Amino acid sequence: MTFTVAIDGPAAAGKGTISKAVAAHFGFAHLDTGLLYRAVGRRTLKGEAADAAARALRPEDLERDDLRTAEVAQAASKVAVIPEVRAALVDFQRAFARRAGGAVLDGRDIGTVICPEAEVKLFVTASAEIRAERRYLELVGKGHDTTREAVLADVRERDARDADRATAPMKPAKDAVLLDTSTMDIPTALSAAIAEIERKMPAKG
Repeated sequence: MTFTVAIDGPAAAGKGTISKAVAAHFGFAHLDTGLLYRAVGRRTLKGEAADAAARALRPEDLERDDLRTAEVAQAASKVAVIPEVRAALVDFQRAFARRAGGAVLDGRDIGTVICPEAEVKLFVTASAEIRAERRYLELVGKGHDTTREAVLADVRERDARDADRATAPMKPAKDAVLLDTSTMDIPTALSAAIAEIERKMPAKG
């Protein structure tokens, strides 16, 4: 069986947490496509050209423990607007999406560009202020020295860059189900996502 769940949305809306939990619940494979761009971004910080870094990306690049820093996040957002980078990573993502046994992909253009034929499309969002507070607490919890104001400014900058880019801008697919997690806890958001996926799954027997 091939069954693709596309989960899009801005940074810190909860799509990564929901995607991992959904994949575990249904026994699907999971791909955080943002890690592809973070891995490319990290390589550009080391001096590589973005398009060359995308073409040379290896699976082990996605397993590094330094992909979640603010510096790498900014680099990822910058390389993600480059058409050659996006093109180099499309085939990898589409092949993953149609693997046997089901797949969950989360990112910013999965339902609109990478997998427009996905059986389920969710767009997970929350207010910029809520998302910035979540990211701030995450960063401080990991020992990073930052401020709420700086994190909010970073979130808004990334939102603008992702939404305004010429190639594959971040936006909900026309048939995506909107999931606003601003006032939801994780179990509530997860339950809503699971219910929508179950509604779209083929009947057994």
